[in-house]
Amino acid sequence: MFCVLAVLVLVSSRCVCYRQTWRPHLCCREEKRREQKRSGKTRASRSMLDLGVLEPCSLQSSLAGMTEPELFGAALPTFKLPAVADLDGFQKAAVQMVKPAKGTTTLAFVFKHGVIVAADSRASMGNYISSQTVKKILEINRYLLGTMAGGAADCQFWQRNLGTRCRLHELANKRRISVAGASKLLANTLYSYRGMGLSMGTMIAGWDETGPGLYYVDSEGGRVEGKRFSVGSGSTYAYGVLDTGFRFDMSVDEAVELARRAIYHATFRDGASGGVASVYYVGPEGFKKMSGDDVGELHYKYYPVPEPTVEAEMVDVSTTPS
Repeated sequence: MFCVLAVLVLVSSRCVCYRQTWRPHLCCREEKRREQKRSGKTRASRSMLDLGVLEPCSLQSSLAGMTEPELFGAALPTFKLPAVADLDGFQKAAVQMVKPAKGTTTLAFVFKHGVIVAADSRASMGNYISSQTVKKILEINRYLLGTMAGGAADCQFWQRNLGTRCRLHELANKRRISVAGASKLLANTLYSYRGMGLSMGTMIAGWDETGPGLYYVDSEGGRVEGKRFSVGSGSTYAYGVLDTGFRFDMSVDEAVELARRAIYHATFRDGASGGVASVYYVGPEGFKKMSGDDVGELHYKYYPVPEPTVEAEMVDVSTTPS
């Protein structure tokens, strides 16, 4: 019995020594927790603004004692709503008023020997023609082309971004990205930004291991595979020419001429399209620019002005030999 009591006393003394040894650390931690609890309310009511950098000093003193609800709530002035009966209708009308109308004509089609891509070069904002020399066919890589319709900045930025991602894909996988894969990358990117004001109606055309490919991608993330597309305000006129003259077994020269004529007729009827009709061909060796003709000169090429016929000619009798 005595031995058991001696063992219990020894164990309890060691536990007491262990607790006393670690008690200072536990006390420090407990003190830190208490300090955090005491300062929690102060941090919660502290403003997100750094009042030390505000000028003048009177503003610092007036805002120093204010909390976040006071700073960002009733203390700040608010905008008054317009005095209209239908606020939603007023906002929609205001958006349409400041939203610039755009116009263009782009087209692409797949035929026996590859893909033809063509576009005009006019940039417009409503009735204002801002440029006649816009490059609406963008080179993503040596075997991929993208067209530009909608907002110029949106199309240029996101297709340049697509070119970077296609190059990274090629470096990572040791092979070129397919046309379907490139269009899917762009569609996924635009889908994540849907409803945020992007304006894009682009075509991704090119040549990969499976042959020619053509996809239409819009700013809402939609993606459609097809053989013939035309996008823009002049697309209806271009479709009329394409549907009339298209044959799958055309030669390259015939396909280039069909695309050139379609762009010309669209610019002739659509006031928002014009400038230069550029035509590209994408084949097994990559893309090649086939032509870039001013639509004004094409008009006289397709519809030459006939030479006037002379019905009667006046002759000076005095100089005529008898």
